[in-house]
Amino acid sequence: MSKLTIDPDRDVLLVIDIQNDFCPGGALAVPEGDAVLPVANRLGARFPHVVLTQDWHPRGHHSFASAHEGRQPFETIEAHYGAQTLWADHCVQGTTGAEFHPDLHLPQAELVLRKGFRREIDSYSAFFENDRTTATGLAGYLRERGLRRVFALGLALDYCVAYSALDGRREGFEVFLVEDGCRGIDLDGSVAEALKWMAEAGVKLVTSEEINQ
Repeated sequence: MSKLTIDPDRDVLLVIDIQNDFCPGGALAVPEGDAVLPVANRLGARFPHVVLTQDWHPRGHHSFASAHEGRQPFETIEAHYGAQTLWADHCVQGTTGAEFHPDLHLPQAELVLRKGFRREIDSYSAFFENDRTTATGLAGYLRERGLRRVFALGLALDYCVAYSALDGRREGFEVFLVEDGCRGIDLDGSVAEALKWMAEAGVKLVTSEEINQ
């Protein structure tokens, strides 16, 4: 792909879940999760519009394995909205694990969108909760501000980033995945599968070096 020039009137950088619990030493650490920080900070300084998402679960959240007797993290259960992977307790409201990584430096971010705060439903996507119908309000916010191109990066590529990118396309936005700004969990080939789904949906893969000021 040729170089992309940031359009200050319609482009937004969507920085997904770069929180302590998803980085090395956290409760649900993504391998090399902290490697996305330099890319996020460098691009964030160049984009005039930046949105951060933050996983924000209450204690005892339905997606936690600890909320289901005898279940272990990474097992799958059937929730009222479909299959749900169970996770270790993570990003619990008000805890250090839920805070943004201390090396994430994006003070100019215009919106912090918290998701996953409803106890009975998980929320990977920045646009919809996992029932695929309950909206977070992000699409409306972007439309109201005339922002039409979404550049997404963060954690984890195969879950929250991929779901956000796919839903961005579903909502009619042009979506670019900043590949070097993402890291994945990769459960049973989930990174390759997510990349396939995104390509089929029209998400464009770019690197941070391909994005000009």
